[in-house]
Amino acid sequence: MTTYDCDVLVVGGGIVGLSTAYALTREAPGTRVTVLEKENGPARHQTGRNSGVIHSGIYYKPGSLKARFAVRGAAEMVEFCARHGIPHEVTGKLIVATERAELPRLHALVQRGRENGIPVRELGPPQIAAYEPEVRGLAAIHVGTTGVCDYGAVAARLAELSGAEVRYGAEVVHIDRRPSLGVAVRLADGTVLRARALVNCAGLHCDRVARLAGDDPGVRIVPFRGEYYELARPGLVKGLVYPVPDPAFPFLGVHLTRGVDGTVHVGPNAVPAAAREGYDWRTVRPRELAGTLAWPGSWRIARRHWRYGAGELHRSWSKRAFTDAVRRLLPSVREADLRPAPAGVRAQAVLRDGTLVDDFLIRSAPRTIHVLNAPSPAATASLPIGREVARRALAALPRP
Repeated sequence: MTTYDCDVLVVGGGIVGLSTAYALTREAPGTRVTVLEKENGPARHQTGRNSGVIHSGIYYKPGSLKARFAVRGAAEMVEFCARHGIPHEVTGKLIVATERAELPRLHALVQRGRENGIPVRELGPPQIAAYEPEVRGLAAIHVGTTGVCDYGAVAARLAELSGAEVRYGAEVVHIDRRPSLGVAVRLADGTVLRARALVNCAGLHCDRVARLAGDDPGVRIVPFRGEYYELARPGLVKGLVYPVPDPAFPFLGVHLTRGVDGTVHVGPNAVPAAAREGYDWRTVRPRELAGTLAWPGSWRIARRHWRYGAGELHRSWSKRAFTDAVRRLLPSVREADLRPAPAGVRAQAVLRDGTLVDDFLIRSAPRTIHVLNAPSPAATASLPIGREVARRALAALPRP
């Protein structure tokens, strides 16, 4: 008879993995859950390296997982932070059109927001100035349900509340899955753990973990670094200010975000990273880079979007060009006002044909659930995502 160390092993100690552990122990009290995180603490990558925005869900296709989970998750995240004393604020945000060509896209966002049940107010230049005196634009919309919080603190609290055993410094190097018996995982230190089911929430490494389990994820994680600056004159910005996004890309453009600590982040600039944890140009991991370059989808992205990518690269190498991009929204900003801030890396799933996976992607396999695409707004939506993944994981457990 097989002896199990736990019922469910969760690989990944970011906010999605910890939310899944939290949901598992609430949906099925008594379920034994172990979380494996290769770093020495929670939320060291995507969760802890973003601008901390609680997204409203206005950008996402009605009926998609992103739309449903972000709208629901935003309200739940605010309530969770309030209940547990985690710094947060519902600030609202402006999405500003600075050119006439952007006005049709802005009006489309108004319609999409209303379809998603999000309160949206249309503004002209005088109303923009009333919210943000230093911001200039032809028109804008105000989204009242957007806010900010400390996602690192949320992840740490979820770890405490879950009742799960959370093992840090626990890197998974081998997975042996036998549908009739369960899953055995070997860690880098040689420890072997056995469970009835496994949940893959490994973020930047989720496709690799899927392959370790013997599954073809059908996607490759292509890392994009988000480069930020901090505003030396934070008084120039009162809240959150975004440009009108290009619907062809999953990135929202260079925006202005006042965080819970009062600092204002400017960015991100989105450029390809030479490592999955490549937080600067100096970090190159040849094996990971080779894997990205070997994926046909990477080259198809490059051919399809080279003009957009060239602009992002130019702003990465030229602070002056980055400042010019910011001036579209904030004309009074100067190059000296921008101080380098820590970067993040987006784990973007890409199909073989070069399609950027637009929605959250969760796949089931025998005894295993893989979360294969969960970039922004996954932190916002983490509580409903966790419940969905937990539901699938519990269904994967063998019946007694």
